Amino acid sequence: MSNTSSITVSTLWRYPIKSMLGEELNGADITLNGLLGDRVYALIDAETNKVVSAKNPKKWPDFFSFRSAFVSPPQSGHSEPVWITLPNGLVLRSDHPDTNDKLSQALGRKVSIRSQAPNDATLEQYWPEFDGENNEVSSEGVAGDAPAGTFFDYAALHLLTTSSIEAMQRLYPEGRFEVRRFRPNMTIDTTGLTGFVENDWVGKILKIGDSLRLQVTDPCPRCVMPTLAQGDLPNDPGILKHAVAKNLPLVPFAGKALPSVGVYAKILQAGWVKRGDTLTIEE
Repeated sequence: MSNTSSITVSTLWRYPIKSMLGEELNGADITLNGLLGDRVYALIDAETNKVVSAKNPKKWPDFFSFRSAFVSPPQSGHSEPVWITLPNGLVLRSDHPDTNDKLSQALGRKVSIRSQAPNDATLEQYWPEFDGENNEVSSEGVAGDAPAGTFFDYAALHLLTTSSIEAMQRLYPEGRFEVRRFRPNMTIDTTGLTGFVENDWVGKILKIGDSLRLQVTDPCPRCVMPTLAQGDLPNDPGILKHAVAKNLPLVPFAGKALPSVGVYAKILQAGWVKRGDTLTIEE
């Protein structure tokens, strides 16, 4: 692929609280630790000390019905409070003294908001193919290739192309494929290109806008999350079975091919990025 292809930033997203719905942005600071304000908080299950995640919908059903948004724009080095909208419409503020109690009541388990991950943090992941078996839920590490103490699943930045969305729609016409199902930080408009084009970006360096430089490290393996209901998007197991499962690139950190969509990236040089900024692939 030529580095002069017309590839641009389409949308930007941040998720102030891990696994809750987040905010769509017109522009954002991409720091060495990821998009500023992304996944700076998470809920911790008091009983297990694990990070609360929609990856285990059996324990945390309808977690995608919770939404988070910053009270004011986040600043580097500060933990700005966030608004949390519950499924019943009640709005909480993260720094209010009774917020943990109200979240615990809404979720049916005792939880607390944290801005620092526990040591050796883990989360629970449900595997639908093993439903009803002893191994249907596994314990997975957090922030494998991201800074210690953060709440990222693996890397600090996640990119997804419009070509991949279109490829999945062709594979499974009955499904509703929208970017928000896959929760990227950055959607890249690759109009005119076809297929899962970002597979070819693994190992390459991207420049976006005036200064941001990224190294694409791995395809992004997929779990049950994109199949779950979000807002008006219905629960649809076919998203994984009939579309995502058809793309099986080699995932370096796993050492094998896995059903994947989008890519993970490491930030080499920070920068401000906005919609319409051009992406080029460095030789």
